[in-house]
Amino acid sequence: MAHALDIISVVCNDPSVFEPLLKMLISLGCVPELFQNADEFLSSKSCISTSCLIADVDLPTANPLELYERIIASGISIPTVLLVAEPDDDNCTRALQAGVSHLLRKPLNNSELLACINSTLKDGTTLRTRLKSSRAAWRPHGAGAR
Repeated sequence: MAHALDIISVVCNDPSVFEPLLKMLISLGCVPELFQNADEFLSSKSCISTSCLIADVDLPTANPLELYERIIASGISIPTVLLVAEPDDDNCTRALQAGVSHLLRKPLNNSELLACINSTLKDGTTLRTRLKSSRAAWRPHGAGAR
């Protein structure tokens, strides 16, 4: 179940996909943020506040798998759902090996997408959990160094 702190970033430039998706996310109680392309998302502060990323394959500047790989290369871990029109076995294998949370075929089945989002948010990789983990690991400079 989504919570007020669950920011779901959607990287998609297709209104027929993102408009119903944004409405569904709002009805879940999530805070949706829409980005038209990968570069727009990567240059935003949302990379560190996103609980779940949903990315469409038809992006002009980077395909969603490249976007995910760029996020991972930057040292950020974001549970990601990739939306694909025609799944390619090589890309599906590459996505799953890279750690993508879910791969969904378009047209979207709302109940399947909802299950993926809920599963992702329940996995303990949400923003709240990442913040708690980073706070627990954080030590003030010089702490314990006596």
